[in-house]
Amino acid sequence: MLRGIDPLLTADLLHALRAMGHGDTITIVDANFPAAACARRLITAQGSDVTTMFRAIIAILPVDDFIPKPLLTMQIVGDPSTVPQAVAELHEATTAAGLDTGSLGTVERHEFYRRARDSFAIVATGDRRLYANIIITKGVLRPVG
Repeated sequence: MLRGIDPLLTADLLHALRAMGHGDTITIVDANFPAAACARRLITAQGSDVTTMFRAIIAILPVDDFIPKPLLTMQIVGDPSTVPQAVAELHEATTAAGLDTGSLGTVERHEFYRRARDSFAIVATGDRRLYANIIITKGVLRPVG
C-alpha cells in the first residue's frame, strides 16, 4: 500500500500510467468489451466499475488540454443522442474532478473500438452496465512557478 494512492491503482496500472506520454490514451472498459482481443497491454480490474476506476485514474493522470475532446465515451448503437446511466456518472465524475464537461465527447461504436486498439493500455473492469467505456488522453504536467 502507498499513501495517497487509491488501492485500485495496482502496480501494473501505475506503471502504465507513468510510462504513457502526452497524447497517449488509456481506455477503461466494461465487462462486455472485447478487451483481451483489442489490448496492446491489458490490465484487469474485475473488482471495479468504470466510474470508480475513472475517478482513481484522473486523480493522478493529467488530462490533455490541447485537444477539444480528451475524454471519449461510446455512443449507443442506433441511438447516439441517448446518454446511458454509466456515461451520466462519468459526466459527474468529470465535473467533480474539476475538468470541463465540454472535454467529454462520444464516438460511434466501431470508431471507439479502433481507438481502444490504439490505446497504450486497456483497463478491463467487471462493470456489467452497458456502454460503460471511456478513453482518456494523457496531458502534460507543467513546470511549477
